[in-house]
Amino acid sequence: MRYFRLLVLGNGISAYGSYLNMVALNVFVYDATGSALAAGLFMAVRLATSVVSGWVSGRLVSAYDRKRLMVGADLCQALALLTLLLAPDGLRVGLLYALAVVTGGCSTLSQVALRSSIPEIVGAEHRVRANGLLVTGRSLAMIAGFASSGVVVAQVGYSAAFALDAATFLVSATVLFLLPVRTKAAPAGTGSGESSDAARWTTRMLLGTAPVLMAMIAVRAVDGLGSSSHNVALPIYSSGLDPDHPATFISQFWATWAIGNIVAQQVIGRVTKRTGRTPGERAFALGACVMSAGFIVVFCGLPTVPAVLAALIAGAADGFTEIVYVSRLQAAPDEQRGRLFGLSASAENTGFGLGMLVSGALLETFSPLRVVAAFHGLAIVLCLGLLLLLLRRGGDDPGGQETAARDASKVAEGRA
Repeated sequence: MRYFRLLVLGNGISAYGSYLNMVALNVFVYDATGSALAAGLFMAVRLATSVVSGWVSGRLVSAYDRKRLMVGADLCQALALLTLLLAPDGLRVGLLYALAVVTGGCSTLSQVALRSSIPEIVGAEHRVRANGLLVTGRSLAMIAGFASSGVVVAQVGYSAAFALDAATFLVSATVLFLLPVRTKAAPAGTGSGESSDAARWTTRMLLGTAPVLMAMIAVRAVDGLGSSSHNVALPIYSSGLDPDHPATFISQFWATWAIGNIVAQQVIGRVTKRTGRTPGERAFALGACVMSAGFIVVFCGLPTVPAVLAALIAGAADGFTEIVYVSRLQAAPDEQRGRLFGLSASAENTGFGLGMLVSGALLETFSPLRVVAAFHGLAIVLCLGLLLLLLRRGGDDPGGQETAARDASKVAEGRA
């Protein structure tokens, strides 16, 4: 853990740049083209690239040095932003879609590589605490990025915003490059046959050998649907609450959500340290149910205090489930971990992208509460199904090590 806090700082700075350019670029596309369709296409290209990148990233982080991949991903994003910044005005619109591909692919690659590397950087026994620190850093970066994006663009313009974005990625790449950390397990000294076997570790094999992991990934995909619904519905709902100040409730919501994330990190870190046990699959399913229920309650038209309290609970449950989920996947053997996180990234991005399209269309006809309740209700149903599966299997492996070892053994038998 000695160097990990510096890594969290660098990752937080990079995340701040990502959230800042998410807002600045979307607004710039609309301003430059005057077309809502062009802005929507930009977001669609970025999301589609993220989905495809999940599959590719899993293979890359299994085959190559993860630290170099993360540094390269940050440098590519910085270079792409600087290219846009220096390009003549007439070429900027065309470059935007290339930038969407670069940022979508590189951000997913960086996420998959980092999540896969945590057990090797801090040790498997410290992975829950490390994941909590990353969740906290990213939550703070999200609030800072969203809160400052409007001010940065309004006060200093798009060029300064792009330059600041590029600088955050350069800082992150520098921190990663200088840190003396190992991101990949030492080679076991086996022949090329094992590498070939790892390459055949496919989704179909996972369905037959690790049904609980696949169910958890499915829950995260449906959580992506739910997340997209409340993201799209929030501005509409907030405008209905206070047409003169539509940003007020949105700011309260995200600030409270972030506080809940940080509280969850603190609680789960202390509980894990005191008990030596990591919450397992049942805790993940229960936490996801609480999270979805909390988001539904937020849109029920309650007074401000109860609504903010619901957002706090939803944020805490969101942070808790993410930490438990990522820690569970990290219990898998290193040679399988990259592909597992690549599959997870593709599933989550697919759910989020599909949810953005469907929820946006539904909100033309239905109220924010109905749309959010439908999407998050689906997540609750799937979580209850996962709980039933776990009850039928019996027991719960808190840290995931025994289940991961059993799944690895089944995968090995399936290759034979």
